[in-house]
Amino acid sequence: MIIDGSGRPMYRSDIAIKEGRIASIGDLAHTEAHRVIDAQGQYVAPGFIDVNNHSDTYWQLFTEPGMESLLYQGVTTIIGGNSGASLAPLANPDIIRSIQKWTDVEKINFNWLSMKDFLQEVRRRRLAVNFATLVGHGTIRRGAMQDKTRTITPDEIEVMQKMLKKSIKEGAIGLSTGLVYTHARGARTRELATLARTAVSLGGVYATYVRDEGEDLVKSVEEAILVARDADIPLHVSHLKAVGKNNWHLMDEAFNLIETAALDEINITFDVYPYTTTGSVLYTLLPEWVTAEGRKMMLERLKDPGVRNTVLRDMRQNEIDYSQILISSSHLSKMLSRRKISDIAVLQGKPPEETVLDFLIASQGQAIVSFEALSEKNVLKAIQHPFSIISSNGAGYSIAHAKTGELVHPRNFGTFPKVFSEYVRKQKALSWEEAVHKMSGKPAVKFQLEERGLLQQGYFADIVVFQPETITDRATMEDPYQYATGMSFVIVNGSFAIENGALTSDERYGVVLEKSKGWFEW
Repeated sequence: MIIDGSGRPMYRSDIAIKEGRIASIGDLAHTEAHRVIDAQGQYVAPGFIDVNNHSDTYWQLFTEPGMESLLYQGVTTIIGGNSGASLAPLANPDIIRSIQKWTDVEKINFNWLSMKDFLQEVRRRRLAVNFATLVGHGTIRRGAMQDKTRTITPDEIEVMQKMLKKSIKEGAIGLSTGLVYTHARGARTRELATLARTAVSLGGVYATYVRDEGEDLVKSVEEAILVARDADIPLHVSHLKAVGKNNWHLMDEAFNLIETAALDEINITFDVYPYTTTGSVLYTLLPEWVTAEGRKMMLERLKDPGVRNTVLRDMRQNEIDYSQILISSSHLSKMLSRRKISDIAVLQGKPPEETVLDFLIASQGQAIVSFEALSEKNVLKAIQHPFSIISSNGAGYSIAHAKTGELVHPRNFGTFPKVFSEYVRKQKALSWEEAVHKMSGKPAVKFQLEERGLLQQGYFADIVVFQPETITDRATMEDPYQYATGMSFVIVNGSFAIENGALTSDERYGVVLEKSKGWFEW
């Protein structure tokens, strides 16, 4: 049964693959082939496209290029450079520190500055999946301002425009922002619109992690739409969600804004992952004024007794439930990972707010947390919404990563199969065709990935074969390092990455997708 990624009803047929592409679709019973896969009783679909992936900024592209947790889900293409952070262009080597909130940059080596050289290095490493990247606003802003956090100047915005333009010409597919993070918070709408106009002039898209996902969610979505309208650029909102029970009701209003914008002919989409547990950097629990001017200034403030007392007072007013927040990873001790902040506070005999500040100081501000903060009803509505795309907001891992002690989010291992098992098979909230469309054809069209995302003659042979009755996720918050099951075959550019439910070999068949070269480069 073929689910072709377009959203139309599934149908029974045969598919022929030749030289990395789909050669024919139809009754091929009398056609000879070197290899025949009997997919009787299974579904055949395009490989899934993860538009919100962080394998680059988590450095997984280089430490675990096999991307095993993604392959077992059926992912064949990922898009990096999300949330305002990309690995290129780097105005100088120090700008790599823009990813230090996710990665220990003291332990990494790199040999590029430009987007061209970065993509060449990715190509040389040979990933297991296809890779494209956005240009991170935070990355080029740090480069133009030399890591300062003061008000940006017109000349510096012009420098950012030049960096963005050059990077898109060298293969990047658009612009991303992460307006919740320290170095981007100072960016005003005018700056964002100026850069978005530069991106769209070269055919790029605009993806944004909006400024606030709590009480100011609606204002933040309005800002994103304003930028898109001003620049006349395709808009994609990254991991749309309302964080915190007091803000869950805002999700419907955000949906209304998106639907109204679409009626106003704005090309708008958003992505969603099927979990109520979210993750972020620990410092986002602090009042915004504490993190102004960057990490170094934040740490100095937290070490000042007078300022510390003011921070603690402001944090107590937020009424955060620290029993719902776990330390996922830090550079301190494996013993502290997988522990709730409230439990650590009890062990230390301190209020949880003081524990947070002590932890930030000890970890030099580098700690990732996960917390139960989303509404299951909102997740369901988002998954069903006509403008949504399924994505992981995660990265590619192997189960061997478990030995690091890092508590990764189960979305890294289970996002796409979970949508099938929970929302298609169990809840019947989506049809198989709708779910596959949100994972393949729809993201391919939005991010202009030519000749991918559909099972169509002449398209690249990124294909998955899965068992509809058994495909499921196994990863949990307590034990995330479990591959999904039910994926029988994963074919990347015409070659087997997974065969009969198991990885084939150490060979990797992904390619770099470059906009300036017809979206593919062998």
